Amino acid sequence: MENFYLFVITCVFLVILPGPDTAIMTKNTLTVGKQGGFKTMLGICCALSIHTLTAIVGLSAIIAKSALLFSIFKYVGAVYLIYLGVKSLWTLRNKEKAEITETVAKNKHKNKSSFKQGFLTNLLNPKIAVFFLTFLPQFVNPGSRTFMSFLILGITYIVLTVVWYLFYIYLLNQISAFMKKPKTQKVIEGITGTILIGFGIKLALEKAHT
Repeated sequence: MENFYLFVITCVFLVILPGPDTAIMTKNTLTVGKQGGFKTMLGICCALSIHTLTAIVGLSAIIAKSALLFSIFKYVGAVYLIYLGVKSLWTLRNKEKAEITETVAKNKHKNKSSFKQGFLTNLLNPKIAVFFLTFLPQFVNPGSRTFMSFLILGITYIVLTVVWYLFYIYLLNQISAFMKKPKTQKVIEGITGTILIGFGIKLALEKAHT
């Protein structure tokens, strides 16, 4: 491997850069609590692990070079993001008439849903698969593109993601008293839903890199 420290610095900026994962993380942490944030982070990291392994074995190369496969992943991911966005806006609409009582069963369901949302949002984004395929090789010596080198880089990216989201969850939790006010919750649901729909449309319009 070469320029490992440059890789770490670059990853820090890339991880912090807001995207669909950040939108889901924000929504679930503020609406469900720390457990929702942790579950979402776990789902995201599981999906990143799959992206790392597929990049290592070359499956991402197939997705990147095949317009059909890229389009399939792209549209499935886009539909899912739009679905989450519409669901958030629908929840906002229903909250106008809903009672302000939540059962333990509902919270458990939300926690499970948080993991699934984090996992699928990341996994169904073909841009991440292409990103791993094109980004990791830049930090490996041409003559030593070994499994271990790619694995270390992939794990490093995941660890940095975990560190950032742990801090992000802590930060959100610190201001949760204000953020969990009914009026603030409505604003969060509305903004997050709109952002997710926007990301979904943007992903649907993304062209395959051939």
